[in-house]
Amino acid sequence: MKQFEDWKKNLDHFFDQDFWGDFEGIMKPSIPNINMYQYDNELLCIVNIPGMNHPKNVDVVVDHSTLTLKGTIDINHRGGHQIKSEIATGAFERSIDLPFAVRSDKMEATYKHGLLVIQMFRFISESTRQKPIKIRHLEDD
Repeated sequence: MKQFEDWKKNLDHFFDQDFWGDFEGIMKPSIPNINMYQYDNELLCIVNIPGMNHPKNVDVVVDHSTLTLKGTIDINHRGGHQIKSEIATGAFERSIDLPFAVRSDKMEATYKHGLLVIQMFRFISESTRQKPIKIRHLEDD
């Protein structure tokens, strides 16, 4: 790994800029991985956070129409020489734009078997709330 870092620094120096900056989003996957499902007035967000021994180790914040996740993925394995690394680990912070604003008073999150499930509901303001229309009965003359 040290050799790769040295190689990367040499390329940056050679091109006199951050040569790899544009490629890092392609080379490194966003962590944590997320699946999001939209229903009529509901969003269900499933977040893959392996190795989390307690949900208090991740912060979930919703601000109007942005979901922000912040925490650490720690596999906590010591000893041995790692020969393959596909599970992203370390500190993360990820913000996701939601397709609509959500209610701050009606959210629920659960964590089980490495998956954080966040349920959110669409915010419907008084101005956008559907209002029933009264039907006037017109009598035949």
